[in-house]
Amino acid sequence: MSSNSFAYNEQSGGGEATELGQEATSTISPSGAFGLFSSDLKKNEDLKQMLESNKDSAKLDAMKRIVGMIAKGKNASELFPAVVKNVASKNIEIKKLVYVYLVRYAEEQQDLALLSISTFQRALKDPNQLIRASALRVLSSIRVPIIVPIMMLAIKEASADLSPYVRKNAAHAIQKLYSLDPEQKEMLIEVIEKLLKDKSTLVAGSVVMAFEEVCPDRIDLIHKNYRKLCNLLVDVEEWGQVVIIHMLTRYARTQFVSPWKEDDGLEDNEKNFYESDDEQKEKTDQRKKPYTMDPDHRLLIRNTKPLLQSRNAAVVMAVAQLYWHISPKSEVGIISKSLVRLLRSNREVQYIVLQNIATMSIQRKGMFEPYLKSFYVRSTDPTMIKTLKLEILTNLANEANISTLLREFQTYVKSQDKQFAAATIQTIGRCATNISEVTDTCLNGLVCLLSNRDEIVVAESVVVIKKLLQMQPAQHGEIIKHMAKLLDSITVPVARASILWLIGENCERVPKIAPDVLRKMAKSFTSEDDLVKLQILNLGAKLYLTNSRQTKLLTQYILNLGKYDQNYDIRDRTRFIRQLIVPNEKSGALSKYAKKIFLAQKPAPLLESPFKDRDHFQLGTLSHTLNTKATGYLELSNWPEVAPDPSVRNVEVIELAKEWTPAGKAKKENPAKKFYSESEEEEDSSDSSSDSESESGSASGEQDEGDSSDDSSEESSSEHGSDSESASEVGDKRTAKRNSKSKGKSDSEDGEKENEKSKTSDSSSADSSSEEESSSDSESESESESESESRKVTKSSMLPVMALFVRERGSKRKSQIILSKEKEKKKTKQDRNPLTKDVSLLDLDDFNPVSTPVALPTPALSPSLIADLEGLNLSASSSVISVSTPVFVPVKTHVLLHRMSGRGLAAHYFFPRQPCIFGDKMVSVQITLNNTTDRKIENIHIGGKKLPMGMQMHVFNPIESLEPEGSITVSMGIDFCDSTQTASFQLCTKDDCFSVNIQPPVGELLLPVAMSEKDFKKEQGMLTGMNETSTVIIAAPQNFTPSVILQKVVNVANVGVVPSGQDNIHRFAAKTVHSGSLMLVTVELKEGSTAQLIINTERTVIGSVLLRELKPVLSQG
Repeated sequence: MSSNSFAYNEQSGGGEATELGQEATSTISPSGAFGLFSSDLKKNEDLKQMLESNKDSAKLDAMKRIVGMIAKGKNASELFPAVVKNVASKNIEIKKLVYVYLVRYAEEQQDLALLSISTFQRALKDPNQLIRASALRVLSSIRVPIIVPIMMLAIKEASADLSPYVRKNAAHAIQKLYSLDPEQKEMLIEVIEKLLKDKSTLVAGSVVMAFEEVCPDRIDLIHKNYRKLCNLLVDVEEWGQVVIIHMLTRYARTQFVSPWKEDDGLEDNEKNFYESDDEQKEKTDQRKKPYTMDPDHRLLIRNTKPLLQSRNAAVVMAVAQLYWHISPKSEVGIISKSLVRLLRSNREVQYIVLQNIATMSIQRKGMFEPYLKSFYVRSTDPTMIKTLKLEILTNLANEANISTLLREFQTYVKSQDKQFAAATIQTIGRCATNISEVTDTCLNGLVCLLSNRDEIVVAESVVVIKKLLQMQPAQHGEIIKHMAKLLDSITVPVARASILWLIGENCERVPKIAPDVLRKMAKSFTSEDDLVKLQILNLGAKLYLTNSRQTKLLTQYILNLGKYDQNYDIRDRTRFIRQLIVPNEKSGALSKYAKKIFLAQKPAPLLESPFKDRDHFQLGTLSHTLNTKATGYLELSNWPEVAPDPSVRNVEVIELAKEWTPAGKAKKENPAKKFYSESEEEEDSSDSSSDSESESGSASGEQDEGDSSDDSSEESSSEHGSDSESASEVGDKRTAKRNSKSKGKSDSEDGEKENEKSKTSDSSSADSSSEEESSSDSESESESESESESRKVTKSSMLPVMALFVRERGSKRKSQIILSKEKEKKKTKQDRNPLTKDVSLLDLDDFNPVSTPVALPTPALSPSLIADLEGLNLSASSSVISVSTPVFVPVKTHVLLHRMSGRGLAAHYFFPRQPCIFGDKMVSVQITLNNTTDRKIENIHIGGKKLPMGMQMHVFNPIESLEPEGSITVSMGIDFCDSTQTASFQLCTKDDCFSVNIQPPVGELLLPVAMSEKDFKKEQGMLTGMNETSTVIIAAPQNFTPSVILQKVVNVANVGVVPSGQDNIHRFAAKTVHSGSLMLVTVELKEGSTAQLIINTERTVIGSVLLRELKPVLSQG
């Protein structure tokens, strides 16, 4: 081993090339065929000895060098036997490198690889996810039909693996297996269907790629996963995004009606004349019915829009083609800026992007006109890029910008790149054809180019002039004379042939020049190019027919020369012309029509873009680039006349209450309903079944309307699509009933306020401030969850004294009633019976989050409760700072512990915007724990805490055990000290401890405050100068409606609405949970599409953070 080590050290010091065997001193190689690319024999022997060593370090070094050889393109296949012996190594690093090697060479060395099949199968059960995935990759790389069943079984098992990385590799293996054995298609489709339901962003792109390879026509597999794919799209890796977007483009063309049907209703008016009145009325109604975009169609367009800012050019191009093929014409314009941005990339990217822009610019010039200068040619551009830019400039040319473009073209003509200069002349000709106002200018410019020193420029000018003169030949006799003189100097065959053709066509207009040109051409006939010879023959025939007196002998001389020419085309043309124009006994009937045949009016050529016919290919595809159908190309279908049933995309809704409530405790909620009066009990029983649906559904509905693209809207819109409308109606009805109940209570409330203020005490004020400070600081999953959780915590944590919270919705105060122990004992005896009318009117429903943003009502306490309140101590709070009900509770959860990191224990947290019962300065946090394993998890508790200075945390009681597939929700209280610092702590089980973090959004550090407009202005006047931050917001007018502003603001921050006497000013008020500092938010609409956002608060740091979060939300559509 010492000699091996010495040899290895010697190589290491000799540089990288020597180490890898590139510069071998010996020329002996194991195979002469490999030549320079083969490794030296000695060094390969050295590597083999190292691989057979007993030391893992030597094996690891050898594997690193071998993988390095592969990376540099060197052949390492002869080391296969030595490497494959280490496939069962216990060292994970060695094993991973061995698998990398085997993936590369397993297909070449199939027999040796098959010997290790059992090892790969064992590795599929390895606890390390990287080993499991690598084993599957190697197994799928062995292209032997005999192991197809083993591969199939491995793919099925891997598709159910806990690790998303392994499932991703299973999706990759599907494509390999399908190419090896297409008969496995049906079984593979089952695996694809299963993987399509996967919620991991890591898997999504790979499984859609497998879908596109194996069964692209099975659109039915996509229906249920469509919304999920749209919502996951932003988080998928870049190449997965490309595949998903292309697939969803095809899907949209089959499932939605065309958004381009603006003028279709005007086509068949005449047909209705013969139809009955009823039929006519039906068709008229159909035509009048405006186009409404399917919400799922809109979801796709909205969720792909942010990807236009992707750093990956392929993603931007994919989104651009999606917008081009499926979005309304009015919205396509947004892709132009992103495509122009890509022109700063390398030349290969530029080439593809410019090709697609060239196709787009033919149909919609207006999209790229603002970026005209971006398509100006740079001297450093390669010819292929220059040509494409010229094509786009030609497409964008119009009367307004043609003068600028022509000046630009004049510079291009002088370019040293002759191919580019010739293309520029062609471009000038096309501009002259398309824009009649500049035809003469272009023609004169081209004539000037005829005196250019460069022969190629002159030749191309002649060809273009010839095409232009065909359009109006009578006006340009002088140009033809000038071109005839150039025959002496121009040598390019195409140019000479073009001049001869022009003179022949216009021989009657230049009767003196044409015979002389023919005379000169007769002299040089034998030395001319074949193309020129054909045109000399044509010119002679035309002059013979029009001016035979001068040219008869000359033409016969040329025909005799052509009769013996080496080229058979010229000999055939000569015989044909002689029989046609020279009369003799054998002449047929065609001779009398010779003049009409030769001098017939020829149609002017159409100068068209070479990209005109490419638009039937999908943009961004290889077929579009090559302008021919490539293998595997899937054509876009035409829009359906009638949209297929949209309900196929609806996903079954699972009630969240069932999912989050611990087993065996669900039924305990029923007695709580008896706390309500009879009428409320009836009302609640009818609504209770859809509580969770209505909360999350209505939230999703509103967020969709506001075009919000946050995670909560993604999840809820995908799960509750069709139910959102009806669910939100239920929520609205319930809110309306509460409002009507509370209207009659305000008068008596006002009379009691002075009494309440005068009877305060320390204990009650402490409890009340606890209620006020922590009232609603977070997001909740659903109404039923928060109800069950609050009841559960009350039972487990609270002592004999039970607090019943009375919240004045939108009024000036929130009070807390504390019942004495004696009353509590009486109540416990009667807890199964309905309470008296006094207690039945308590608004216990305040605990339920109201997920519909509504203007706050102003109810008060009922007169029947005044007697109970007279003897109680209420908190002394300012008339200005009066905590109110949360206007809106977003349905958004955050991952606390992923199930992979937690070894099967998953934890999510959310902010229910509920009062925290653990402390007056704490924010309520609800944590949901899930056991995703098949074993019981015991003793779940909070371990060590790492909190910033001043921060406090009230933990939940330890959970003895959590059953397999079980879940439980617990509450915590955290005092964040009015900052967005992270609370770090350990979530522990009996066997493990996991470090986790909770970081609050700034909007959850607030409590909503109800106040009058007068009080708001007074407080705002005291919070100016350094306490005021503001910014200007620019957005579309439809985003500045009161409902949209309200919905967007309360979604970000837990603030209350302040009544405003001005339509253009919207005010919101809140206070911080810890310090109680006021936070005043004003949105003042200006003229046009601008608004000013102003925040006044003593806590300037929180104010500026809130300003940064509100600005993009209010700006977006």
